[in-house]
Amino acid sequence: MGLMDGLMGNAGVIDPGTANEEFGKLLGHGEQIHGAYRLVRDSFVFTDRRLILVDKQGITGRKVEYHSFFYKSITHFSVETAGSFDLDAELKIWISGSATPIQKQFSKAVDIYQVQALLAHFVAS
Repeated sequence: MGLMDGLMGNAGVIDPGTANEEFGKLLGHGEQIHGAYRLVRDSFVFTDRRLILVDKQGITGRKVEYHSFFYKSITHFSVETAGSFDLDAELKIWISGSATPIQKQFSKAVDIYQVQALLAHFVAS
């Protein structure tokens, strides 16, 4: 993920080894990370059991809030691919009980179809 993508708020892929080192302490017994993405400071992680949103707070980012959403609570999701003038792709996820979707933007370096495939696989399970 480049500096401009980070400043624009676009997500980039986190290497699987780095994701396991950084988020391994959040996982339950036998839970595995299948994909992870980072914004400037925040991250979101797809495991085989849930979606974890990592919200770093404050100036230093030392305070961190972790949101876990089990896939069965996802009512639907949408992806919008990048265009000629709009260079980022967007993912929206609706959680039951919330009218407002979770929205994340991806740089063109991220394969939005891969992200969609991860969600489709786990939501349908």
